[in-house]
Amino acid sequence: MARFFSEREIRAVAVFLPLAGLLVAVLFLARPRADSAAARIAEAEMELRRDSIVRFHFDPNTVGYDDLLKLGFTKYEAVSLLKYRTSGKIFRIPEDVALCYGISDSMFREIRPWIRIGRKYAIAPREYRTGRRIAEPLPPRPFRIDTVGMRYLQAIGALTKRQAEIFVRWRDLSGIYDMDELRECYVISDSVAAALEPYVLFPERRLPPIEQPVELNTADSAALRAVVGIGPRTVGTILRYRERLGGFVRVEQLAEVPGVTENNYEKILKQIYCDSCKIRKIDINFADPKTMGRHPYIPPQMLRKILKARQLKGGWSTAEELIEQKIMTREEAARLAPYLEFGSRNSEGGPADE
Repeated sequence: MARFFSEREIRAVAVFLPLAGLLVAVLFLARPRADSAAARIAEAEMELRRDSIVRFHFDPNTVGYDDLLKLGFTKYEAVSLLKYRTSGKIFRIPEDVALCYGISDSMFREIRPWIRIGRKYAIAPREYRTGRRIAEPLPPRPFRIDTVGMRYLQAIGALTKRQAEIFVRWRDLSGIYDMDELRECYVISDSVAAALEPYVLFPERRLPPIEQPVELNTADSAALRAVVGIGPRTVGTILRYRERLGGFVRVEQLAEVPGVTENNYEKILKQIYCDSCKIRKIDINFADPKTMGRHPYIPPQMLRKILKARQLKGGWSTAEELIEQKIMTREEAARLAPYLEFGSRNSEGGPADE
């Protein structure tokens, strides 16, 4: 029978097969194994990066490296965009960002809704480029609210054309003499009023003859609103402060109320007075902490000193004792004294008759 392989070929195969098997075994054993701990760390870093992403509108022509990282760009992607820009390229449309080498299609789809190309770089319609470009707002300067024109309000960016027309009609019909009345105009938002306040000059309003000054401690909201210089918002603020204070001892305390401007304060003083007999007092020896804590003249630090000393000492007879024990300064005591009373207990444990 004929043999297909010679003895020499058979010996060569016999030697080759074990060597081949050994080589395969070595390659298998030398193959790097997956490090599960490293994989978990890498996964955690990716999750941390994903959680730290902050989306916000940006212009790729001006955005910085740090902001790109906040938006979710990798360092490689951020550097790629900045290199593209420094080479003289300009992003005219959002899709130009996808041309940057290294920014994937999936990344572009994520950031596409947040791209805003600035007017300086964007491709403008033909009719826009022929003279319809809106000029930069003028820096505002002090102006009289009773004579300011519609064009100026538009030029400083405060109002649109339609809003300016409505505002001027409102002003000419009603008159505007303070910030509260300015805010009453429905086209003036709180943010616009706050921006205009440093520049607005109001006309002087002649006060009507005062038939009867308003008593500040008993006046209701309608009576306070009748005082020139007290607007609808300030009325509520005054009433809330009066309740916390327990009543006004002096008309000058009205200057402590938030919202009462210096200009309005001078007007208001001529139309009000205070009856200090109508104030509500606090018995510092027995009042509960909540009652004392509501008073604007008793800050938390002073309240803690009062409660601690009262627990040890039992009470006081005069405001001078509070000063001697360094619970309050002389100035604080002088301001708070009209609202304090010093009750005492009789031998049976009840309040002593005054």
